[in-house]
Amino acid sequence: MFANFGYIFLSVLLVLLISSFRILREYERGVIFMLGRYYKVKGPGFIIVIPLIQQMERVDLRTIVMDVPTQDVISRDNVSVKVNAVVYFRVIEPDKAIIQVENFYDATSQLAQTTLRSVLGQHELDEMLAERDRLNIDIQTNLDQQTDAWGIKVSNVEIKHVDLDESMIRAIAKQAEAERTRRAKVIHADGEMQAAEKLLQAAQMLALQPEAIQLRYLQTLTEIAGDKSSTIVFPLDILKTLKQ
Repeated sequence: MFANFGYIFLSVLLVLLISSFRILREYERGVIFMLGRYYKVKGPGFIIVIPLIQQMERVDLRTIVMDVPTQDVISRDNVSVKVNAVVYFRVIEPDKAIIQVENFYDATSQLAQTTLRSVLGQHELDEMLAERDRLNIDIQTNLDQQTDAWGIKVSNVEIKHVDLDESMIRAIAKQAEAERTRRAKVIHADGEMQAAEKLLQAAQMLALQPEAIQLRYLQTLTEIAGDKSSTIVFPLDILKTLKQ
């Protein structure tokens, strides 16, 4: 009877001994609790966890890519848009990630959604469409400051899509068309002004030497003759000059 009890005891002891051996990969850490109290962080490699006395929580230190669900955002100029983004973050302090928050992944996801709506709501629609790089940095900075207490580092945030309804797309197209028309008219007016200035300068130069005007008349007659025209026009002024 005692022999059977000894075998059972040795078997249980062997099972406990084997279960105390743990192997953590290079990107993993083990947060050890002893009798319910935080003890230390172990790993990577081969570690020993005392059964019944110590418990271990595995934490992955690799960068996590989290897709932020589409959020309804109202811009500062009261335009409703749908925005989704992607967040890159990683755990840098495993003990805080386990002790300070119940589920750091879900907590970061919820915080990313509220931060996305909060930051983008402070900007106008044109800024969302044209200044994404600056908005990405603003969201990343705000999110990183809030997750720092959980031992999480947010390395990057990228806005993927800013979706507008059909009416807003048509309004933006009309605005772009009006802007192009305005630019075309301004360019045409600038061209007319420059041409008028050049003509004024030419007239002033010709007025200083009347013979120059006669040379221009003769050049014009040469061009008319080159067009195979049967009509030749002689200005009266040049006839008087030729007679002299």
